[in-house]
Amino acid sequence: MAENLLYYGDNLDILRRYVKDETVDLVYLDPPFNSDQNYNVLFAEQNGSRSSAQIRAFEDTWCWNQEAAAAYDEITTSTQFPQKVSILLQSFRNFLGDTDMLAYLCMMAPRLVELRRVLKSSGSIYLHCDPTASHYLKLLMDAVFDGGSFLNEVVWYYRGAGIPKLARGRRHDILLWYAKKEGQQYFNPDPIRRPYAEATVERFNHYIGNVRNGKDFGTQELNPLGKHPDDVITHIQPIAPSAKARLGYPTQKPEQLLEEIIKSSSREGDVVLDPFCGCGTAVIAAERLKRKWIGIDITHLAITLIKHRLQDSFGDAVQYQVVGEPVSLPDAETLAAEDPYQFQWWALGLDGARPAEQKKGADKGIDGRRFFNDEAGGKTKQIVYSVKAGHLTPAHVRDLRGVVERENAAIGVLICMEEPTQQMRAEAASAGFYDSPGWNKKFPRLQILAIEELLKGKRVECPPSRYADATFKKAPREKTKPRKSGHLGDVVREKDDKGEW
Repeated sequence: MAENLLYYGDNLDILRRYVKDETVDLVYLDPPFNSDQNYNVLFAEQNGSRSSAQIRAFEDTWCWNQEAAAAYDEITTSTQFPQKVSILLQSFRNFLGDTDMLAYLCMMAPRLVELRRVLKSSGSIYLHCDPTASHYLKLLMDAVFDGGSFLNEVVWYYRGAGIPKLARGRRHDILLWYAKKEGQQYFNPDPIRRPYAEATVERFNHYIGNVRNGKDFGTQELNPLGKHPDDVITHIQPIAPSAKARLGYPTQKPEQLLEEIIKSSSREGDVVLDPFCGCGTAVIAAERLKRKWIGIDITHLAITLIKHRLQDSFGDAVQYQVVGEPVSLPDAETLAAEDPYQFQWWALGLDGARPAEQKKGADKGIDGRRFFNDEAGGKTKQIVYSVKAGHLTPAHVRDLRGVVERENAAIGVLICMEEPTQQMRAEAASAGFYDSPGWNKKFPRLQILAIEELLKGKRVECPPSRYADATFKKAPREKTKPRKSGHLGDVVREKDDKGEW
């Protein structure tokens, strides 16, 4: 099995089935939580049972329902959970009632217990949250990790747009930092020290000694390592909405933030785990810093996005294994029967497409899209996708042709579970060809791809994107110098190190 692993599935199940005791050096998690909705809504009573909501890609909402109630019963009655956790959850229920906040805490409790189990004695965990839930999560972390394992509450302060009329602007997130065993955790501040402000150097230079060379503090030399990091981060800003690195994930964190955590709390070759990896920033940062990594996510859309991001950032130099994806036609049929949305996202990902935005009254007949630009100065062209798991007829091909014409798309693709009939292929052939001006080549206007063909490596026939590919936005590539091992080399960056403290 590869050293780097990307798991599709519920992280609680994955942790219990696949991750052994004390095998992880560092855990970072940014668990999903709907912090954008009205604060009081989270505490509104929701009496009556309702079915568990389908988990959508990047949707960060948890609600009190039968599933949450079952989790609460398991935590408070099973002996596999620490007694402090059981007592705390009962107290939470007495205080919060059957609210979405309680559901969120019931979801987090067993996962934190498992994360503590997989950490090494020298390991630590960073839980990323916002002030809406940080006080509850801190109590929960105290119960799981034992209060004596608390290391710090790190504040990530950032600039932001929008000022509320009746409140102060919210401009920070919280990182709750705990050790598996206090006093044994690995921490090296040197890689994340920030330069002293020039005014500080001028004023206190006679106090600052060269520690590395063992000189006295009375010397006139500046400590080359810089200022020891404290518990407020101000020099890292969120990714701007228009930035090239933005992937469309609403809570995407800047890679620099993850790099600082990983640099200071792990060594090269250590194992970094992100159980809610979303768009994969922790995975990307770990790979760049030569750590081994484990990523887990419950949506195929996220897994596909991470795979593309790894390819865009590192090419063939990155080695990893994906666990939990369908690898055969029966696997695909099972996924389609259990969860049609996940099947759709997975099938689109096989050909590098992204799901279409499901706006009310729009995109009818379109499940996914890809974009390419095959001529200099030309408009971006699109490929539209329709995914069908059931029985198909030539009428479905005609419907797709209508969508292609309506959307003025270059190519339309029908992904199907069944092997297409000769009549369906004939209907597709009657749509003619797209003539690529940049490549002087014709491509079938309508194409049908069966799942079995996709699993064997067949892909849509389309122009290579000579000028741009907007399907998955690519972050700027960074210069690298190769290592003898053949893995991605050291990152060479040109940065402005004039930080002010």
